[in-house]
Amino acid sequence: MRIYLDHNATTPVRAEVVQAMTQTLTDVYGNPSSGHAEGDAARARIEAARDAVARCLGASPSWVYFTAGASEANNAVLMGLLEEGPGHLVTSNVEHPSVEEPAARLESAGMQVTRVPVDEEGLLTPEAIFAALRPDTRLVSLIWANNETGVVQPMEAIAEGLASRGVRLHVDATQALGKWPVDLSRVPADYLSCSAHKLGGPKGSGCLVARAGTPLHPLIRGGPQERRVRGGTENVAGIVGFGRACALVSEELAERMLEYARLRDRLWEGLEAKVGEVRRNGSVEHMLPNTLNVEFLGTAGEVLLQALDLEGVAVSAGAACHSGSISPSHVLSAMGLSPEQARSSLRISVGHGVDTGQIDAAVDLFGELVARIRRAGPA
Repeated sequence: MRIYLDHNATTPVRAEVVQAMTQTLTDVYGNPSSGHAEGDAARARIEAARDAVARCLGASPSWVYFTAGASEANNAVLMGLLEEGPGHLVTSNVEHPSVEEPAARLESAGMQVTRVPVDEEGLLTPEAIFAALRPDTRLVSLIWANNETGVVQPMEAIAEGLASRGVRLHVDATQALGKWPVDLSRVPADYLSCSAHKLGGPKGSGCLVARAGTPLHPLIRGGPQERRVRGGTENVAGIVGFGRACALVSEELAERMLEYARLRDRLWEGLEAKVGEVRRNGSVEHMLPNTLNVEFLGTAGEVLLQALDLEGVAVSAGAACHSGSISPSHVLSAMGLSPEQARSSLRISVGHGVDTGQIDAAVDLFGELVARIRRAGPA
């Protein structure tokens, strides 16, 4: 039986979500834009899911626009700046590629972009963000919880400071939702992006949240769906699955956070005891409860990853969208790690379905395999 410790890449779909989606696929086949009973039934499922997502996020349902995921939502917000003319964008140097690549595209189109650096623990300070602002700053776009390290940024303080200065904030909450409290009634962000598959929902479904009155420019045109913000017939089953996954988060978050932290800490203590010469990357205090990014000193991370996979344990060398890349992580590099240190690091992330027995078995395998790789020396 395999041990899956890569929940930051994607999560197994919860049984409750599968059941809701299966029932929708079987019984609710109408086009939500159609004006008959079958269309009404599909549209009602979408609106029920919108309510569930909004409750989970502390948002109004009218702010929620369904997308194919956070990457689409991130692109919609950033590329929408092209509709507004020249200006200035503030972001960080540890963003997900779905923010960094649109930022680079905006830069090539003439927009000024400031990338605020993180410290050695992967943290931004609100003061550094505020210092980067200019009179022509149109948007600040930041990741709430880093996908590689799990470092959680002080988003409430950043959002409050930007709101008081009249500067719009876009938050990529993809990794935070389902593992960390995300409440827009407390964090006055203007835009928020997230994906269902990071919290027990299906791939290909997510949302963009945009507060009332904030500019919103469609990325996909060609129909009245999602109040003309995203054209195209809706993925009804995927949206239903997203809504059910968010409802589970609303019910379980506090319990999840405690259990994930327990498993993560047991894993870390086991690695320290049975592997040795390991170092945590990222702030221990400001960290998702499910995530470890660990440097295994004197060990080629890619070799260890492959050896673990052969033994039935799934972990990651960094962002899933960078799998197969031999380049060191840009996130770890931004934190001051050398290329060798970054290449010796792995991301290990727990989630629903992981238990104590699996953690202990994984620790034993880490101990055996790291010792073997270190004995073999450099490739």
